Amino acid sequence: MRSAQVHDELKTQILRGDFGPSEPLKPQELATSMGVSLSVVREALQQLIGEGLADRHPNRGFSVPAFSDQRWQQIAEARRTIEPSMLRMSIERGDLEWETRVRAAHHRLHRTPLRQEEDGPYVSAAWSSAHYEFHRALLDGCGNPVLLESFDRLWTASELARRWSGQRRPARDHLEEHGRLEEAALARNADAAAKILDQHLSLTAAALSPDDDPATR
Repeated sequence: MRSAQVHDELKTQILRGDFGPSEPLKPQELATSMGVSLSVVREALQQLIGEGLADRHPNRGFSVPAFSDQRWQQIAEARRTIEPSMLRMSIERGDLEWETRVRAAHHRLHRTPLRQEEDGPYVSAAWSSAHYEFHRALLDGCGNPVLLESFDRLWTASELARRWSGQRRPARDHLEEHGRLEEAALARNADAAAKILDQHLSLTAAALSPDDDPATR
């Protein structure tokens, strides 16, 4: 098993919830269980760190990021800064093919169950994939590959946050939120679409705030 395969497997396990928040990722144990060398596992873990799916602690090794780490709020702030602007650009520049991609991606998301039994208490892998495709479709009309690369990096880094947020705030109406977002974008209402997207991203950030922890209420 090569480094890329180990990376993909570990990424799947982390996003699936096999490793909980702050849980150690022990290179030697992982190497033994996956039948690979220690160097291969370390290379994969370094890549996961770059994607925001693992942390490295001096003298303490690697771990899954903490649940309420300040980084999630920083990632959310970065997304609220760039994505509404990208959406405005998509609405201005997007053609008929862009509209078709947005509509198709929203239909797929709408028809995909948020949770499936094999994914436990977390949102399903299928829903997460459809969720990414919808948001990516909304923004790819901007035509700027540098901005889209930035979006992809931030999306991966915030994937854990979205899943944990969904677990903590199960009553959130994702269908309504995404429906309003699609409607405003395809109506070419840039002001409304940007505002809805900002609110959508803010809800995820708020759900991860320690002040919103149901245990403290």
